[in-house]
Amino acid sequence: MRVMDAVVRRWRETDREEGMSTAEYAVGTIAAAAFAGLLFKIVTSSEVKTLLTGVIKRALQLAG
Repeated sequence: MRVMDAVVRRWRETDREEGMSTAEYAVGTIAAAAFAGLLFKIVTSSEVKTLLTGVIKRALQLAG
């Protein structure tokens, strides 16, 4: 009985929820895809393109 108690106690200690369930995976995947879409829209916007082009031109001018 003592061994069984030790096994049950160890099982309870390790029976923590780790990772995500299927529904949480789905929500996490949708959130990641939405965030990626938002970042794509921001990075491909004309303002960011102009800013990045300016940074690159300035770096090339400083380099020689």
